[in-house]
Amino acid sequence: MTGTPRKPAAFRIDGEGVVVVPAGEAPPAHARIVVEPEVDGAADDTAPLPVPLPKRRGPRWGRLLWTGLGGLVSLGIGLAVDRLIRDLFERADWLGWLGLALAALVAVGAVGLVVREVAGILRVERIDRLRAEAEAAAAADDDARAGKVVRDLVALYADRPETAAGRAAIAGHLREVIDGRDLVGLAEAEVLAPLDAAARRLVSDAAKRVSVVTAVSPRAIVDVIFVLVAVLGLVRRLADLYGGRPGLVGFVRLTRHVVGHLAVTGGMAVGDGLVQQIVGHGLAARLSARLGEGVVNGLLTARVGLAAIDVCRPLPFASLPRPGVSDVMGGILSRAEKGEG
Repeated sequence: MTGTPRKPAAFRIDGEGVVVVPAGEAPPAHARIVVEPEVDGAADDTAPLPVPLPKRRGPRWGRLLWTGLGGLVSLGIGLAVDRLIRDLFERADWLGWLGLALAALVAVGAVGLVVREVAGILRVERIDRLRAEAEAAAAADDDARAGKVVRDLVALYADRPETAAGRAAIAGHLREVIDGRDLVGLAEAEVLAPLDAAARRLVSDAAKRVSVVTAVSPRAIVDVIFVLVAVLGLVRRLADLYGGRPGLVGFVRLTRHVVGHLAVTGGMAVGDGLVQQIVGHGLAARLSARLGEGVVNGLLTARVGLAAIDVCRPLPFASLPRPGVSDVMGGILSRAEKGEG
């Protein structure tokens, strides 16, 4: 620029003598104030646009493959059972009737398994829906939605004797509390407090077992198998405690979030440096390698258990504090500190 810079001044963009000139063009002679709009780099038309993923076209061959394969296997099993029963009748009538009775038992058991799986999935979905409704009611401070959540919670634990006192207290205060957020918090404190205490004991016991067994086991594969079994059993017990009682499909759905934790537990070689980062306070520098590995495996098991509590619990943590690793691992760490010498 040449000449004396213009002092700052206020003007209207549509005022007299104000001309908006695109960049690179010469302003007209009558222009008193020239405005050149800045080019926004983020809005540049030359910037490449994100390429959308192409949609699948045509039939899904994998789905067709598994559908046809499942149908063929089912037909094969049915024909094999039919042929077996016919052969039994040819040998002796009583063998044929026995085979037919056993086939009927198999059919009844299969139907029962299907019904149990569907019921387990519905129970898990009911708890998920109840937790989502409680979060929405507490966020909006909606007393009507909160009252429905509390009634559904009481119905969920109607046959649980450990929640009888809490359910009775809720019944007495249901019409007295008009604030939705406070009503959800009251239901959490009265009904879920004994279940939360039992859940913390389950997580603490599982972490202790994993710490002791992995500290004394001679093989890494034993550590992996034991941690896997302990974590899956812990998730199952927590689901049963909070009323989920899932079947096989629902249990797989609940345990999907622990796959990453299990991969870390089985795949890393624990050394004193990593133990010191997790345990802290320089304790790992004085622990043996095996004891330190047991403590780390117990910590990871505790974290998986705490995540399972969040998934299995029908209400979010609002009035009650969310348990932490120190709540379930304090005894293990204190024993490690006493036994370091």
